[in-house]
Amino acid sequence: MDTIAIVDDDVYIGDMLEKVLVKDGYQVLRAYSGSEALLLFEHTKPDLVLLDLMLPGVSGEEVLTKIKDMQVIVLSAKVDVQDKVQVLLGGAADYLTKPFDVKELLARIIVQLRRRNQRGSEETLNVGKLTLNMLLPEVTLNQTSVRLTKTEYAILKLLMSNPRQVIPKSVLLERISEDTPDCMESSLKVHVSNLRKKLREIDGKDYIEAVWGIGFKLREDEAVEP
Repeated sequence: MDTIAIVDDDVYIGDMLEKVLVKDGYQVLRAYSGSEALLLFEHTKPDLVLLDLMLPGVSGEEVLTKIKDMQVIVLSAKVDVQDKVQVLLGGAADYLTKPFDVKELLARIIVQLRRRNQRGSEETLNVGKLTLNMLLPEVTLNQTSVRLTKTEYAILKLLMSNPRQVIPKSVLLERISEDTPDCMESSLKVHVSNLRKKLREIDGKDYIEAVWGIGFKLREDEAVEP
């Protein structure tokens, strides 16, 4: 279930939006001022934010500058084109002028959530229970975080990018050399061994297979659930 945060000091509009969104199957969070919104975002990350600009205290424009990695649709009575341009260039995904048609807003929400999901699939590698974030050095196995070194992350990234292939040692060293120039043939086996151990500690399974005399491959029979 996608979560949408409504940041608007107009209680009538907020209540109306919450009723409509809940009816359409969304989970809703509320904030009535800019400072309240920033406090909310310190503890939770909604899938989409509906943001008014004319908020008490911290303005919507300032809130927008502090929101990271969130889809934001601005809902504002400001109709000046320059206001819209500045907000869109400032990070908003969309801008809808009040008063607005609810059906149009719902359609724009669907579009933005679809774009977010498409972008998310491009930013991660997923092989069964293994997930690797392509933008951050983060890996989870069965939703459990795995702490890896830079070299271990680079090795796993290459193996997950080619889950059905045996990666020769020479190719592995060449491909990860840009990220980890300190990894040499003499130390590669140690790095792979440490990586295998860290993954195995999560659920007792071995996710990397050594192919004698050639290199390494991801064990799909373990990574992919039956």
